[in-house]
Amino acid sequence: MKKQITSPATKGILISLLLIVYGLILYFTGQFANQSLGYVQYVILIGGIIWACTNYAKQMEGDVTFGNVFAHGFKTTAAITGIMCVYTFIAMKFLFPDMIDKIIDVARQSMVDKKMDEDQINQALSMTRNYFMPFAIGGILIMFAIIGAIASLIGAAVAKKKPQDPFSQPQM
Repeated sequence: MKKQITSPATKGILISLLLIVYGLILYFTGQFANQSLGYVQYVILIGGIIWACTNYAKQMEGDVTFGNVFAHGFKTTAAITGIMCVYTFIAMKFLFPDMIDKIIDVARQSMVDKKMDEDQINQALSMTRNYFMPFAIGGILIMFAIIGAIASLIGAAVAKKKPQDPFSQPQM
């Protein structure tokens, strides 16, 4: 009987949908600038990847190695990262173009609170507006890859493994 294994892409889509829904909830409740709530997305990401790793080991009935499980987790991370980069681009450019302005307003207020002068604020915000999309996509690529690698390591460590010895022959 062939084992049914859920692909990393499928798991990546599922976890990405959770992240997107969470982001939309933050956006529509006006909490997208709340850093504390923003960190919850990383908890979802870590939990999702650990789940992907342990689920893979379970589906393989424990016949996996640390490296197999880690690779599955990192492939899931790659799928999530790709989906989230595409979603971020589409959301910022087409779905919610006002989000960049809102983020810049929050940054402006933060700079005013730090007693920066108006010329410094305008120069910093001009640069931020010009390079916002590359920094957003780059941030997702780097942060998700680092967090995904760590979560994959944790997932591979906690997954139940009892690999078969390929050199042992069943007794006849």
